[in-house]
Amino acid sequence: MNRRLTAIVFVGAFALSSGCSKKAAQSTPQSYFVSAFAGPATDARRFIAISHKLQIVAAESQLQKSWESVSNFCSTIHCEILNSSITSRTRDSQPSASITLRVAPEDLPKLMEHLEKQGTIVQHTTESEDKATAVVDTEARIKNLTGFRDNLRAMLAKPSATVKDSVDIQQQLTEVQSNLDSETAQRKILANETEKVAVVISFRIERTADGGGGFNVIGDALRESGSVLAESIAQLITVVVAVIPWLIVILPLLWLLRKRWRKYRKSRRADQPPTNPPPAAVL
Repeated sequence: MNRRLTAIVFVGAFALSSGCSKKAAQSTPQSYFVSAFAGPATDARRFIAISHKLQIVAAESQLQKSWESVSNFCSTIHCEILNSSITSRTRDSQPSASITLRVAPEDLPKLMEHLEKQGTIVQHTTESEDKATAVVDTEARIKNLTGFRDNLRAMLAKPSATVKDSVDIQQQLTEVQSNLDSETAQRKILANETEKVAVVISFRIERTADGGGGFNVIGDALRESGSVLAESIAQLITVVVAVIPWLIVILPLLWLLRKRWRKYRKSRRADQPPTNPPPAAVL
């Protein structure tokens, strides 16, 4: 029984290391999308991860509405939101928003049409990445691990297995099942990347016309003057608080030094001999 167990473990390990190349030769045809929308099916098995990055310029008053509109529209088609955020205007930055989606290829034209209504698309970048090698390798590992697990289960079910053999098989089975679950999860991630299109959308506000630029600068300066004054007062208070402890020590010391200096000058004057008056002039 121990020899048979060792043989199966060896065969399973060898199958795991060589399964990728065998799986590539046994692949079955599958259609895929090769453009921004729907593309033709081919006889070769390929997996392409497509992503779109768009930058949309909208009016500041419509920024939040456009952001919410895209989120709501995503729920009406085969689409999922991966990430979404919006920031308000601050003294140092402009308001902005972003949203990351995954949409089914057949619903991508509908999403693009809806995005065109939310503002002006000033930038649109399309990227694609071939995931065929990763998919084929992952599927090969899943197939080999599945076969290895089934063999271990069959050995564990035999009545001739001893207690020691059962413990060894159970340990090996637990490890194989853990690896199989990991590879299955990775395959789901790859399927999500290749069967859906990633769309990254960023919103920014449109800039004001140049004609009002000077007045806008003055308005911004007036709005910021209050915060600048508050910061200056805060810094002054900090300086005063830092100096007060030193004044408590320095002022009495200066008063003592001044008193001693006056006493010293009086003693010097007392020690000096009086000067004789000049002789009177003889008439």
